[in-house]
Amino acid sequence: MSEQSRRPRRPAKPYRRPQKDPVRILAFEALRAVDERDAYANLVLPPLLRKAREKGDFDGRDAALATELVYGTLRRQGTYDAIIAACVDRPLREVDPPVLDVLSLGAHQLLGTRIPSHAAVSASVELARVVLGDGRAKFVNAVLRKVAQDDLDGWLAKVAPSYDQDPEDHLAVVHSHPRWVVSALWDSLGGGRAGIEELLAADNERPEVTLVARPGRATAEELLGEEAAVAGRWSPYAVRLTEGGEPGAITAVQEGRAGVQDEGSQLVALALADAPVEGPDAKWLDGCAGPGGKAALLAALAAERGAALLASEKQPHRAGLVEKALHGNPGPYQVIAADGTRPPWLPGTFDRVLMDVPCTGLGALRRRPEARWRRRPEDLDNFGPLQRALLRTAIDSVRVGGVVGYATCSPHLAETRAVVQDVLKQRPDTELLDARPLLPGVPDLGEGPDVQLWPHLHGTDAMYLALIRRTG
Repeated sequence: MSEQSRRPRRPAKPYRRPQKDPVRILAFEALRAVDERDAYANLVLPPLLRKAREKGDFDGRDAALATELVYGTLRRQGTYDAIIAACVDRPLREVDPPVLDVLSLGAHQLLGTRIPSHAAVSASVELARVVLGDGRAKFVNAVLRKVAQDDLDGWLAKVAPSYDQDPEDHLAVVHSHPRWVVSALWDSLGGGRAGIEELLAADNERPEVTLVARPGRATAEELLGEEAAVAGRWSPYAVRLTEGGEPGAITAVQEGRAGVQDEGSQLVALALADAPVEGPDAKWLDGCAGPGGKAALLAALAAERGAALLASEKQPHRAGLVEKALHGNPGPYQVIAADGTRPPWLPGTFDRVLMDVPCTGLGALRRRPEARWRRRPEDLDNFGPLQRALLRTAIDSVRVGGVVGYATCSPHLAETRAVVQDVLKQRPDTELLDARPLLPGVPDLGEGPDVQLWPHLHGTDAMYLALIRRTG
């Protein structure tokens, strides 16, 4: 008998079941929904959190951590991809997407939170054992231990090209935006390095929840009674919840007298409502009304003046959301499902028209961080013809002396000034109005006559507005 065979065998370690962490499992499920179904985190996360609370798995701190893990990971996805790529021995496209989601969650805990490194790695490995299995958990462990060897600044110094060598690629990696988005935002913003860095950094900050008190139905003073509520910066109807919270738990929101609406969106509606018109002011149109935030504010403003609002939305399910948002409005209104490029109403019907057109949504990357990774430059080719057609419809729909508001939640020049200039070149019966005086107190509005809002300058989404009067 050999010496080796005479040695007593060490008893095998008993198998330890992985520890289930409800917070990280929920965050992983949300990321998988975003990746697999092209879902939006702001739509996926609330029902997951609500279900977890109903099961008794979550308290307020758990919900806050899960939310930070999901949104923080999505906002910094490009940066984390570059760092993870430096820690694996294969191209990232060869790493299974669920594994990459666990690695990204782990990278965010290591590089973007105050969670201790050993706890971040351990929790991520346990998550991997639960959702991926023990074999791939070993891979996750090895990669995250490499990530943990440096902090975020140290990693950026390694994986980002220098600013002098390639400014746009440097900013893309450091601030986690696709290069083409960096380029487009920089073109629209103008200026040097400081401004674009501030804008990209603002896109990665958690936005405050902003409420709107719908005129005649609620007041800002009523909403200011909520916890951690402060007045809006520019809109008289805006109230900001500085610590987030659950707007749906607020009585005025439950009753439809108030709603959640970015202050930039409020300013667009207010500017159109206050623009001077020649002649009567009784018929208003929101031609792309879904999901209903601007329509609800316009309907409330119209009701105070004895005017009626027609809210039109092409998609029937979104028209249903508009109907819900307008329910209870004291003045006359109507909601229809109709194609704005083939309108059922007669030309020259309306005194005021808002056309907030479908767009890439690059102005709302704070709220929908995943959109930056889904959009492609070729999307502009798809939106452009539709945007021009809808603006032409808006001009046709307003009477002589009436006003059109063309709005987008994108600052991309191809979706803003290029559209307005192209359409107005063919419409000698129009003139551009100076929109800046209709946003009183709002600074840094540029040379006009149109207006571009910015997250880093105004604390709003990057809304664009051009006001056009029909002259003949």
